[in-house]
Amino acid sequence: MTLSQDIAYSARASEEWVEDVRSRLDWHDRDRAYLALLATLHALRDYLPREEAVYVGAQLPPLLRGLYYEGWHPAARPPGRGRSAFLERIHDGMHRDVAVDPETVAHAVFALLATRLPAAELEDAKAATPSAIHNLWPS
Repeated sequence: MTLSQDIAYSARASEEWVEDVRSRLDWHDRDRAYLALLATLHALRDYLPREEAVYVGAQLPPLLRGLYYEGWHPAARPPGRGRSAFLERIHDGMHRDVAVDPETVAHAVFALLATRLPAAELEDAKAATPSAIHNLWPS
């Protein structure tokens, strides 16, 4: 595969993930769906132990993987580790859009991850998150 083919594949795969989130949320705005995906991935990344965050990142399409790691400081921990702090992190990533319910966004993105990550990786990621957010994952 050539470099241009690799880039085209990465862009297509990332667009498929954004489209999947857009569809799950029944939104028309792809930019908002992109923000929802990225905000939730960043919140998840910051709530996972470093090693598990890396394993999840490895499962993402290359372009999303780069965006997932953007601004990551592995030694830093979010100030709050509870459910409301997690949802606030998503809402902040969505520019505090009052029309967005961060819990609905989290459910949609976690459902997407459930269809796209290997089952064992999904279970490891869920187990590594604080118990307060376990019910945001699909059953």
